[in-house]
Amino acid sequence: MRIGELADKSGVSRDTIRFYERNGLISSTTGESDTNNYRDYPDHNLELLGFFTKARDAGMSIADLRDIIETMNGSCDRSEAAQVIRNKIDDLKTRADQIARVVTFLEQSLESR
Repeated sequence: MRIGELADKSGVSRDTIRFYERNGLISSTTGESDTNNYRDYPDHNLELLGFFTKARDAGMSIADLRDIIETMNGSCDRSEAAQVIRNKIDDLKTRADQIARVVTFLEQSLESR
């Protein structure tokens, strides 16, 4: 499908689709016509864009998404991709604990004034 159709079906802007492609998260192929520069986007990009939208809304970075996609593309073993995701979950839990400690410290510092 062309970028306009992908944008309509996914609810993601053309600029965002191009951004994801530049960052290696989705792919396209050159269209069949020699007279234009149209790109064709495989149907699986629609599923990826849905995943990316949810992940970005949840606060995941492009680098995090790239790690997951590269692992999934580089391996037939889905357990590697699952491990990348588990590692990300562990990292986020650690950061959440650190943030909670900072909030507690700041709240206590306000109470002591």
